[in-house]
Amino acid sequence: MTIAVTTPTGHVGSRVVQLLVQAGVRPVVLARDPGRLDPEVRKLVDAVAGDLTDQAYVTAATEGIDALLWVAPDSFAAADPLAELTRMAVHAAAAVRANGIARVVLISSVGAERRHGAGLIDGLARNEEELTATGSNVLILRNGYYFTNLLADLESLRAGVLTTAMPADRPMPWVDPRDVGEIAAARLLAADWTGTEVQAVHGPRDLTWAEVAATVSAATGREIRLEVIGDDDVRAGLGRAGLTPAAVDGIVGMTAGLRDDFTPEQTRDFRSTTPTTLDAWAYEHLRPLM
Repeated sequence: MTIAVTTPTGHVGSRVVQLLVQAGVRPVVLARDPGRLDPEVRKLVDAVAGDLTDQAYVTAATEGIDALLWVAPDSFAAADPLAELTRMAVHAAAAVRANGIARVVLISSVGAERRHGAGLIDGLARNEEELTATGSNVLILRNGYYFTNLLADLESLRAGVLTTAMPADRPMPWVDPRDVGEIAAARLLAADWTGTEVQAVHGPRDLTWAEVAATVSAATGREIRLEVIGDDDVRAGLGRAGLTPAAVDGIVGMTAGLRDDFTPEQTRDFRSTTPTTLDAWAYEHLRPLM
């Protein structure tokens, strides 16, 4: 079995690569900069350098592949991130068709089921649509909010503040992306599933932002105060950080799309519940950085 993985240094992709190697597979990894791979990992994979926005590269790198983990990377720095996500979706689908890739595991997000109106998550919806239209066997993993997103707010957390534009008391699924990677790897290694399937990955339990602030406080030993801000405040902060208006709209739209009259299509059940708690993750990963 030949398996290809995109974003092999990301939170999900790196875990998938590790598990595939441990299972005896030598994966093909599509990496913009293979030099970012750990030297020990580099010996155990076939790395192909290139950019997922390059159609010819994606098709050539996945030739002879039986199964593909498709993770469209964050494109916040692009002039128009949503257009770039959509372009990558088209390239992925073209490669699947051209190379007859039998199975695809797609990393998506809660909110993609809206199809429109969820900012950059709409780009993941385009990935869902393009890949399912290939006729290949496609598993869509719709994931909750990653614990690792908190790392982007590290400076504020060190100052004792966690900010969000979501209501403080609105529960939502939170998940460790390594747990997502474990499910993805298991399904890539299985060769007997067919059709198109959507599977949620919701973490151990839904959390409110108030609960997140309290959990991070306890895990890090630092008092963290939750501050709920408006969309205009988010826009201003992102603008000061140098993001383009399209990128700002896409990021603000993600929060608005999950906040306003939204209920996940996939409910929490045994299959969507994963083990790693925010308490354990924050103690291991946030506490040393605080």
